[in-house]
Amino acid sequence: MKILICTGIYPPDIGGPAIYAKNLAEEFLARGHSVKVLRYKLEKKLPLGIRHFLYFFRVIFNIYKTDLIIALDTFSVGLPAVCAAKIFRKKIIIRVGGDFLWETYVEKTVNLITLKDFYSQKPKFPVKHKIIAFLEKFALQNACALAFNTRWQKEFFERVYDLDKAKIFVIENFYPEKNEGIAPKEKVFLFAGRRIKFKNLKILEEIFEEFKKEGKNVKLEIVDNLPRNELMEKIKRSYALIVPSITDFAPNFIIEGVSFNKPFILTKECGLTDKFKDVGIFVNSFDKNDIKNKILFLTEEKNYEEYKKRAESFNLTHSWQEIAGEFLEVYKKI
Repeated sequence: MKILICTGIYPPDIGGPAIYAKNLAEEFLARGHSVKVLRYKLEKKLPLGIRHFLYFFRVIFNIYKTDLIIALDTFSVGLPAVCAAKIFRKKIIIRVGGDFLWETYVEKTVNLITLKDFYSQKPKFPVKHKIIAFLEKFALQNACALAFNTRWQKEFFERVYDLDKAKIFVIENFYPEKNEGIAPKEKVFLFAGRRIKFKNLKILEEIFEEFKKEGKNVKLEIVDNLPRNELMEKIKRSYALIVPSITDFAPNFIIEGVSFNKPFILTKECGLTDKFKDVGIFVNSFDKNDIKNKILFLTEEKNYEEYKKRAESFNLTHSWQEIAGEFLEVYKKI
């Protein structure tokens, strides 16, 4: 087949979609398919709308004889790719890894509202976000298929966007094979990811500042935009991982940490809760005392060793070979 992968970023860019695009493309090529990866170039510097318009024409120029389009987000590449696919009657799968509408609303308004409350309470949108809401819904409802990375997210989007059950699927994230971690020299809790509002880093920094004043032997390290090999080294040497987002979907950072047998603290509002409920520690992201107490709980040696053993017992793997195969199975059904 001829497959077109649409992505906003691609190595040497840093981020989950970049890694996803690269590994998925390599697996399709290994199976004998023809693959074109269409990533943002000039679009990165253009404002909303204009970049979509330009990318739409770039998709059209690359759509000839294409059998399948895979878009790695709902809005930045998903929207223009869906429009092009509808015009030329091409099959398109959108991988839904997050929610652009909710994320940009939280970032713009600094209203720290969970994903669930955002859709149930329906806060008043600025005009820009009303447009985004309309266009995101259009993309979701007009794709041939949607691939969610957790059942939690699939069921949530199915309900709030009134999606056709026949065209929604779950293709889980990459789960690596087990690796050897390194015994930490210090009690350093690691967070890796973008410094954006929904990640709730302000409360985390406040907690560790209090620990410092109280003379607690525990530290926080926040890293952003690290190349994958450097991030893996950070995870390998860390004491534990922490993600206090007000809502998160399926953070690869936590999945990678478990592969190194690292204990973790994660928000309860997350797509990984069911899978990891017996593996890690979960917190109410709006309860500062809950987060603080759970961190202190994990600094105690007995508790740390218990959760390290739980991480060691988690042996699920999900390879890029399996992920590519699942996309091809979805293609056969649309």
